[in-house]
Amino acid sequence: MIEFLKTIHIISVISWMAGLLYLPRIFVYHAEKDTTKEMSDTFKIMEKKLYRYIMTPAAVLTWLTGLSMFHYFGFELWLTIKFIFVLVLTIFHLYCGIWLKNFALNTNTNSSKFYRMRNEIPTVLMIIIVILVIYKPF
Repeated sequence: MIEFLKTIHIISVISWMAGLLYLPRIFVYHAEKDTTKEMSDTFKIMEKKLYRYIMTPAAVLTWLTGLSMFHYFGFELWLTIKFIFVLVLTIFHLYCGIWLKNFALNTNTNSSKFYRMRNEIPTVLMIIIVILVIYKPF
């Protein structure tokens, strides 16, 4: 059973991370000053589908399988710290949802530079999480 949980967990993490890395990049292009209405409409469709049909289900599955594995691994400090970083990724995910809504309502006030900087957050968190999982330092 644990191998099945790990497999589903890894697949869902990969899917979620792909979205967390890609959606802010779409926001960068969407926020550019020279974006036409047609381009904006296309970006809105891409953003919505990515967030609702890939990222959010993958995030939920990541959480469900991750929490299920706590049963097998029990309390370990590295796992608790990983949990905190995944919580931060989840908060970032929710912020992406807010930004997506702002674009959908044509109320975005953030620049493309703002999104470029935010695009680095999931990368840094992913690196920290992978290091925790591989080295289990505590």
